[in-house]
Amino acid sequence: MPVTGHTRSGRRPASIRDVADAAGVSYQTVSRVINGHPSVRPATRARVEAAVAALGFRRSATAHALASGRTRALTVLTSDTTHYGYAAALRGIEEAARAASFAVGIAVLESEEDEVVRDAVRRATDTGGGLIVIAYDRPGVRALQLLPDDAPVVAAVETPATTPPPGSPWVWTDDRAAAHRMTRHLLDLGHHTVHYLAIPSTTDSTGTGTGTGDGAQRAAGWRDALREAGRPIPEPRPAGWEPADGYAAGQRLARDPEVTAVLCGNDALALGVLRALREAGRDVPRDISVAGFDDAPHSAYLTPALTTVRLDFTGLGRATFALLHGLLEAGEPVTPHPVAQPELIIRESTGPAPRPPR
Repeated sequence: MPVTGHTRSGRRPASIRDVADAAGVSYQTVSRVINGHPSVRPATRARVEAAVAALGFRRSATAHALASGRTRALTVLTSDTTHYGYAAALRGIEEAARAASFAVGIAVLESEEDEVVRDAVRRATDTGGGLIVIAYDRPGVRALQLLPDDAPVVAAVETPATTPPPGSPWVWTDDRAAAHRMTRHLLDLGHHTVHYLAIPSTTDSTGTGTGTGDGAQRAAGWRDALREAGRPIPEPRPAGWEPADGYAAGQRLARDPEVTAVLCGNDALALGVLRALREAGRDVPRDISVAGFDDAPHSAYLTPALTTVRLDFTGLGRATFALLHGLLEAGEPVTPHPVAQPELIIRESTGPAPRPPR
């Protein structure tokens, strides 16, 4: 067991986790026992009290304040604090939490390795407050899987491939519907088909739509629109998250005269694509229409200004806190549901399909 602190005698004081391990129960059950909560079976209470006595456990003042509700706090588990969707969701959480006098801590998931994620989850749950997981990638999904069943948690997730079970504490933006609407918009402009640059998915890196992440669901919405219109479905082009990834993909797209419309998995990819097409002498939107996803702040100020799908990540962050707040304060049940409808933002980077040469 890792050592987290020592007394002057050289031995660290027993933690609530040590008591839980010794008694064979969750740390939340230990918390209920030491705080006199009535909903604990007598046999379980006796086992916990015996472990407390054997280990010499002493409840800290901070833990008691958290358990009694006098300290209001939550921890956000996330692997990223800089990408637009993550940062905007964090901003929404922080704004809503501050208004409700909650303190917010952030636990960064450094990788998807089980040992790393388990350590972050343990440290987050040890605070005793509520938890919000931004599960937009594999580390976030793994953290959600490793949380104790009775942890007070709400998660911002990517669009589920199927309806989640009732009681799943998940909220999301509807990426599939958003991609469908944008693809339909491009087809309505007269383009024969639409090519797609796929961002990575939490469960499926191929962009085939078989995973549960927004990479898969954005690809699925794009594919749905093409299939419904009876149009060819090009092979998705796997990309990354950054402008450099879009730039490399854009160089390849520029060499293909059949490409007249491109949907990018996020606005950062679209930024790189626009640069590559400009260098190749392909005019946007006269030769190729380019659309993005997310409506990041820079999108309106590109040349040409980027057509994109606006997803309200800040509102999503506020919604996750509102659900967690209700769960903590009133025990309100959490139901899985999408938050806000995506909005098409039509700007200069998309236009009518080019006329074929005579």
